[in-house]
Amino acid sequence: MNHGELQKLKVELAIKAKKGSDFIIAAALVWLAIAIIWSTSISAYNKSVITFMVGAGLLPLAFGFSKLLKTEWKIENNPLQPLGLWLNFAQLFYFPFLVFVLLMLPDYFVMTYAIITGAHLFPYAWLYDDYSYAVIAGLISASSLIIGLNIPLNMMFYLPLTTGCIFMGMFIVLWRSIPLSNLKWEENN
Repeated sequence: MNHGELQKLKVELAIKAKKGSDFIIAAALVWLAIAIIWSTSISAYNKSVITFMVGAGLLPLAFGFSKLLKTEWKIENNPLQPLGLWLNFAQLFYFPFLVFVLLMLPDYFVMTYAIITGAHLFPYAWLYDDYSYAVIAGLISASSLIIGLNIPLNMMFYLPLTTGCIFMGMFIVLWRSIPLSNLKWEENN
């Protein structure tokens, strides 16, 4: 496969999957729900466990948004299509670290979860040929660390609130860039 063929496959994926916008809007809503959880007065451990449970809702929510936004999850004859799923699964290998933080430092669970979530977005910049994924990966990871280390523990809800807002901004950026990807697709076909 030459570079031109690879680019065609990446553009096709970006167009048909709409650059993963269904996952991004779902993530925005999940992180805003997590902010509500962290604004309560229950223990940090319980907030962390509930955060895990709410996070599990991302996939069904993204599936629902895929229907609404008309994104494709399975793109026939495109060998890059499974890569998006594999990149998502890669995040699971960081979960033992999350469990450690949950058990040893539950006050910082949401910060750790946000950093991992942000960092896992980085490879999508290559997959969708969209550098905004690289920017959001750095922005979520860095802002989570900065906020988490500089605010009182009872104000940790600002961290998932910020993450949710960044995801919402990312959705807008992605959605507005889709017509440009359509132009690339038309040029290559």
